[in-house]
Amino acid sequence: MNALVRTPPIATKFPTMGTTIFTVMSALATERNAVNLGQGFPDFECDPKLTEAVTEAMRKGLNQYPPMTGITPLREAVAAKIEAVYGRRYDPVSEITITAGATQAIITAVLAIVKPGDEVIVLEPCYDSYVPNIELAGGKVVRVPLVPHSFRPDFAKIAAALTPRTRAILINSPHNPSGTVWTREEMLQLQDLLAPTDVFVISDEVYEHMVFDGQPHQSAARFPGLAARSIIVSSFGKTYHVTGWKVGYVAAPAPLSAEFRKVHQFNVFTVNTPMQFGLAAYMASPEPYLQLPAFYQRKRDLFRAGLANSRLKLLPSEGTYFQCVDIAEVSDLSEAEFCKWLTTEIGVAAIPLSAFYGDGFDQRVVRFCFAKKDETLRAALERLAKL
Repeated sequence: MNALVRTPPIATKFPTMGTTIFTVMSALATERNAVNLGQGFPDFECDPKLTEAVTEAMRKGLNQYPPMTGITPLREAVAAKIEAVYGRRYDPVSEITITAGATQAIITAVLAIVKPGDEVIVLEPCYDSYVPNIELAGGKVVRVPLVPHSFRPDFAKIAAALTPRTRAILINSPHNPSGTVWTREEMLQLQDLLAPTDVFVISDEVYEHMVFDGQPHQSAARFPGLAARSIIVSSFGKTYHVTGWKVGYVAAPAPLSAEFRKVHQFNVFTVNTPMQFGLAAYMASPEPYLQLPAFYQRKRDLFRAGLANSRLKLLPSEGTYFQCVDIAEVSDLSEAEFCKWLTTEIGVAAIPLSAFYGDGFDQRVVRFCFAKKDETLRAALERLAKL
């Protein structure tokens, strides 16, 4: 009888994939009671008005399936925001789609446009879902490094990577993990480079409202030549401090949106109804996202001031809620070993940038997240002062 009870062997699609560094470091932080500045999520609550708006939607009975593309009021609110901030009008009916977070939006975009054998350029260091998404679509990953330490795009290397088989390029600004923000000149350079090609752009803009020092976010939506070929991804979770809600959106020209939705409908089909209604009501005021740059800049400045006299060399943090530091004057350990030592011996968790490179490139840089309560940041700074 036992011979009938058998789980067949499975050939993994990801033979080299192990546990992510985020899981490893968070587990170690918990074990050592360390201040966790590793994973990128807030440890503070969202605006109570937002949860009240969701609760009110539930009470009204708005708990059944919404339209596949997202509820009309939320798509209209997104289109209005993009037009007000970036000057481009997207049709909420045919060009805005509500997604189950930005990660689902990115894999759906990849599956919609990438066919087996297509080449897709990723700029390293990059968010950890990009490469597996491309591989699941049967695409070939073409890794192009950003300039080490400055993390700016190297257009000579991007141009050299373009071939007749290039289907898309994935860009991310403001950039995780480095905090670098692309300039207007860099976006124009990308627009000019791609103009004679049929290459699509997947523009990961989840930190769009976290750009500091008075600089505007240079969305692909601002540039007609890019907008016409781009699937733009953003995240309500990042903007409104509700990362666990997993709600985002995509803006793209109608033909691209139509292909995106073909995959979306068989991927998640629809997204949490009461949260969509709550977000739509909350977006009636632009104040929360307009105030976000100042909110996070203050936290960045608090954290940077606390590290200013340490042996950790601060790299620029132009956007996002991440601060990278050069560890060369503190330790001879690799980035990964330093992060384990820092968590175990100093009591602060960070993430090695080598985890964001396919070949584990180590440039002696680690990443902290400052999307934390002030008391959390101060506790971390008190421990880091020992370095």
